[in-house]
Amino acid sequence: MRVGVTGATGRMGREILAEASERGVDVAFAVNRGDGHGDVAGVDVEPADDFPDLLAERAPDVVVDFTGPVSSVEYVRACADAGVPVVVGTTGFSDAQLDELQSYGDDAPVLVGANFSRGIQALRQAVQSAVGSLPEYDVEVTETHHNRKRDAPSGTAKVLLDAVDDARNRDAERVHGREGDQPREEGEIGVHARRAGDVTGEHEVLLAGNDEVLELTHRAGSRGVFAAGALDAAEWLTTADAGFYRFTEVAARL
Repeated sequence: MRVGVTGATGRMGREILAEASERGVDVAFAVNRGDGHGDVAGVDVEPADDFPDLLAERAPDVVVDFTGPVSSVEYVRACADAGVPVVVGTTGFSDAQLDELQSYGDDAPVLVGANFSRGIQALRQAVQSAVGSLPEYDVEVTETHHNRKRDAPSGTAKVLLDAVDDARNRDAERVHGREGDQPREEGEIGVHARRAGDVTGEHEVLLAGNDEVLELTHRAGSRGVFAAGALDAAEWLTTADAGFYRFTEVAARL
């Protein structure tokens, strides 16, 4: 597998390149926007403006992108034009941006994931099972991330909230934090986002009722777990047909 990496000097870009080096995966190229490209994990980082030319000249089997919503859409558009599969780990997309990404699946395999941890996929399944078994219990979702994370709540928290809705066959009202006179309304889900220090990622789903509390929690020890999952997904995507895929749909096949 020959992989192209965007956002190469960012937190996740560095993790992807380090994981690729550890696995012996060939890096076709790595790009980054702005100045100060330099070297990451033994790979020369090139300007992002060269991305379309690099797709044509270096012919990667797949591209892995962890950047930002606007740049991710641009990278995926270029990959679709070149017919190159692309794995996207960026979060914070608008509905319109997600629709655009989905449209590019007509021309190339596009896989989008909010979290590439296998533990999170197991947590999602556990949440669905627990919520389905405890339909009358109150649900609260809390996530904690480092102080530079832009989008809130996290993409993973939204995946867990969707799991709750799926288990109850309805879209619950999501209340983001509480202040002042805020008695809990029946059926709502409380959502809480915390930003502090360099926390990699913590997610907790709390169910309470009948004089008991059930807490389901996942903590990521390092970003390496996300890089490993993203490269697993990239390898799977190299043999996939053109289409739009979610990591939650393919994780069990890896």
